[in-house]
Amino acid sequence: MLTAIGLMSGTSLDGVDIALIETDGREVRAFGPSSYRPYAEAERGVLRQALAEAVQLSDRDARPGILAEAERVVTAAHAEAMAGFLAQNHIARENVDIVGFHGQTVLHRPADRLTVQIGDGAALARAIHIPVMHDFRAADVAAGGQGAPLVPVYHRALAQALGRKGPTAVVNIGGVSNITYIDGDTLIACDIGPGNALLDDFMFRSVGEPYDCEGRLAAQGMVDEDWVASGLAHPFFTEPPPKSLDRNHFAALTLRDTAPADGAATLTAFTAAAIASIAPLLPKSPLSWIVAGGGARNLTLMRMLRERLTAESVEAADALGWSADAMEAQAFGFLAARGLKGLPLSYPATTGVPIPMTGGVVARPG
Repeated sequence: MLTAIGLMSGTSLDGVDIALIETDGREVRAFGPSSYRPYAEAERGVLRQALAEAVQLSDRDARPGILAEAERVVTAAHAEAMAGFLAQNHIARENVDIVGFHGQTVLHRPADRLTVQIGDGAALARAIHIPVMHDFRAADVAAGGQGAPLVPVYHRALAQALGRKGPTAVVNIGGVSNITYIDGDTLIACDIGPGNALLDDFMFRSVGEPYDCEGRLAAQGMVDEDWVASGLAHPFFTEPPPKSLDRNHFAALTLRDTAPADGAATLTAFTAAAIASIAPLLPKSPLSWIVAGGGARNLTLMRMLRERLTAESVEAADALGWSADAMEAQAFGFLAARGLKGLPLSYPATTGVPIPMTGGVVARPG
């Protein structure tokens, strides 16, 4: 068993999630503490600019213009988050075996065998004096896989511990939504839609808020069902798994002039409809859907999911004792442990890689 800490900064650009787990890379023996370090608005601004400029990248190691500054911002924020987490929870550095550092995705184009996560793993290892595993997606993409999602092996470990019968779907709703389908030994995964990205961007533009807290604004609005239907006509939604998305994949979908509440309601409904659209593409209809990520806190989105999904249960991960907030960070601690042991992080049915692939690069503090 290893003591692993995972660090995750997702496509929502909200901040750094931190979580400790004890694991052998196959099962989880214990959940440790978790924490969160939000990005300051100035940091978020640099990252938004980096996302915009990253579309020009063709070399995954290049850091032109604002990207170099953004990499420094990401690395420093993670180092600060780690220092605070260790101090707050009285954890000695020497008692941590490995840190899994996802970095910040600024470009994801698996069709071009290109994925870019900024964040300097070697600099972080030197700053925190603990070995750091980073660059988790590159090997998968280089081998022809989608490079995402990587969390399914962790979802499988959690779901198998529940001992439920029948197929289970675990949906993570961050900037992008992804699903893990677990039925016995069958493991299928893919990205399934825009998650919170379109809604968060709309909230920022229309009312100056980073997201729709608990779905309160959407709850006051009317859904434009015609717009939702036209959005679902995008060919991505009928492609079978595995498949993956860049955060800005659906950015060209623009709402008609609309009141903020109606816009929020429509984009929330689109996220729910996109998630429901994966069900016919799965081997069997899941008996239970478990929702994690920031979207699980959006009560309007959860209501819309229950309306659109035919299942015995649609429940938030927190209701099962899982941490919706810390799950992705826990997953990268789990993946770091698997990577250290040379175990697969991805499979043909999760990312489309030709053979099961391990991944990650270890940076030592020395």
